[in-house]
Amino acid sequence: MVLNGSIITETLRSLVDRHSNAYAQRWLDDRLESVRRAESDEPLLAGFGWAPEIFGRDDLPLDTADHALAEHCRPDWNLRGWTVDQAARILLVLEAMATHDRPADILTTLLATADERESVTLYRGLPLYPEQAHHVARAAEGTRSNMRTIFEAIAHRNPYPSERFPQAAWNQMVVKALFIGSTLAPICNLDRRQNPDLTLMLRGYAHERWAAGRTVSPEVWRCVGLHGGPAAVVDLERVLASGVEIERRAAILALAANGSPHARELMQTYPDRARDADSGTLTWTTLFDTPQATKGRAT
Repeated sequence: MVLNGSIITETLRSLVDRHSNAYAQRWLDDRLESVRRAESDEPLLAGFGWAPEIFGRDDLPLDTADHALAEHCRPDWNLRGWTVDQAARILLVLEAMATHDRPADILTTLLATADERESVTLYRGLPLYPEQAHHVARAAEGTRSNMRTIFEAIAHRNPYPSERFPQAAWNQMVVKALFIGSTLAPICNLDRRQNPDLTLMLRGYAHERWAAGRTVSPEVWRCVGLHGGPAAVVDLERVLASGVEIERRAAILALAANGSPHARELMQTYPDRARDADSGTLTWTTLFDTPQATKGRAT
């Protein structure tokens, strides 16, 4: 994917200017100019460090038009959760990368001394950086962080992993989300990147949980039905027989994706839910919004 850097920076700058005062705007102008002219990383490091003090840490107030503009600038770019200082910091990073021979070195330099919040900012910027292919190793390393906030900055509402991660790194990220108590729904393009190896890993995860007498998140089954074959149908039959309501609904959705005659037969043991799945009333998006389903939700 070829990114239009000027449109991205214009969008970020517009958002920052709308939610900052004249002093902060002048400060940013000066910092961007310093970074542009710099022969070292010092102006970038200084500006990156000071940005929260200048702009504050409030969330960017966004409306429908802002989200649509972000999507237009960069497919699947999601600004939800971004703060004003994060947007300003990424502007500085993009300016530095635009004038550097090896943009990936900028990310490496900043992450070397970044605290938790700074790392979150840098990883949220992944879908915006030039030379997208050069950041894969650094992004994959970030998903191995023990800090959930850093992990979710990469895994949630971020198109970079789905576009760039090799299958092994992608699968490990999805499974880790479950291990650390995170969720799968915010993972961008989760359904598109389902694969047989991931299905096996998730079924193994579920079996380990069952063996330990622990519950299994209903989200596990989202990536199991399509590639699971007959073995997955057996697992889903168990969920239908012993799961709470939300788990049964998840199993119905997974059986619908499986589509085998046995899967369709099992779905008909719950005809109302099967009809909801077939009609599109019950989806992975609506699953957790159903009051009856939420009651007794597994954790």
